[in-house]
Amino acid sequence: MANVSERAVSQDPAEQLAAVVALRRLADQMEDSAVEKAMRTGWSWLEVAEALGVTRQAVHKKHARRLIAAGVELKRRMK
Repeated sequence: MANVSERAVSQDPAEQLAAVVALRRLADQMEDSAVEKAMRTGWSWLEVAEALGVTRQAVHKKHARRLIAAGVELKRRMK
């Protein structure tokens, strides 16, 4: 027997794939917003990376250019 979420999803593969694309876009927008907010409030790259379950390098590569363009002051890593 199908669960509620399976019954609520269209059986048309084109509609299912379109829904996946829409969810990915929404997830990306939510991540961008949350990362920007975290960085504006003083989080480090490592803190953001740990919260997202990725490496510091991955989060920096994905978000640094956009954050700089948005005028976010980024923390420098202490040696």
